[in-house]
Amino acid sequence: MYPETVKGFAIPSAEEWNRPKRFEFKPKAFGDYDIDVKIIACGVCGSDVHTATGGWGNKNWPLVPGHEIIGHAVKVGPKVTTVKIGDRVGVGAQISACLDCNICKEDNETYCKQQLDTYGSIYPDGTLAHGGYSSHIRAHEHFTFPIPEKLQSELAAPMLCAGLTAYSPLDPARKSGSSECKEPLFSLAVLAALTWSSGGIGHFGILFSKALGAETYAISRSARKKDDAIAMGADGFLETQVEGWNKDHEMTFDLILSTASSNDDFSLAPYLSLLKVHGKFIAVGLPEGEGWRLAPQNLLSNGCLIGSSHLGSRKETLAMLELAADRDIKSWVETIPVGEEGCGQAREY
Repeated sequence: MYPETVKGFAIPSAEEWNRPKRFEFKPKAFGDYDIDVKIIACGVCGSDVHTATGGWGNKNWPLVPGHEIIGHAVKVGPKVTTVKIGDRVGVGAQISACLDCNICKEDNETYCKQQLDTYGSIYPDGTLAHGGYSSHIRAHEHFTFPIPEKLQSELAAPMLCAGLTAYSPLDPARKSGSSECKEPLFSLAVLAALTWSSGGIGHFGILFSKALGAETYAISRSARKKDDAIAMGADGFLETQVEGWNKDHEMTFDLILSTASSNDDFSLAPYLSLLKVHGKFIAVGLPEGEGWRLAPQNLLSNGCLIGSSHLGSRKETLAMLELAADRDIKSWVETIPVGEEGCGQAREY
């Protein structure tokens, strides 16, 4: 048991993706900048399902998922300066980076060539990294974040992956060089086919964009989620199953944030038509399968740009948590008791 070993709920194999089992494992060696966190809450991310089912190619079994972690620091390394024992902290989807390359020094550590995911990665000493469906986690202080007192633990947890993934492309410092948002910065459409409820990326796209002053529309295949989107603050709703759904909104949006988790029957061209000249389509959902098909001609009418965004930096994480606390942003979540049954049930939602 801790501190020599940690107990968790592991996925035995892709065939048993929804039948986690109790599992005891040895964490990596404790480092000077490390913090041990006793976990009190962990969000369920779509990544957990893609990994558990083998859809993203995981070959390391058994594996404890979970990377939306809240807990209390119970041990800190001698060189840690940002956290003290007893502090409530969070750990997200990244657990390590070199922190010395130009990429890291420019606050882009999530793109570091040596970055490690919180679970499923292999540390340099050969240890397999396990996640937050467990009693404790060991993390570098750079990837361990103080949680503002105003944020409830179960509401803060999903912000550490889903929330940050949505926030980073919207970060006002990236857009205007200022964190002040007194006037609308941009117009935004959130394409969120399946990820609005239970702490998903799409619902954070709406919550954070509105908090940052953007005019925000939600896009989905049917009207099933319209009422939820409006309740979250969306200014409008586009239903893509309606004939000509995009015509009245062509060249309207500065940014489309795509959080869709499926490519089924998905044609990118109508969405790109919504963008202003040099508007951006930013994909943060990671569907399985072959991906999109696109003709270069679809980019010509407005010179739009297609890109993506991976998580977010420590700087962005702290700014996001501060924004959530200051604006009283509340994640939409459902809580489930931690255990073999609960961890399996959560992945089936």
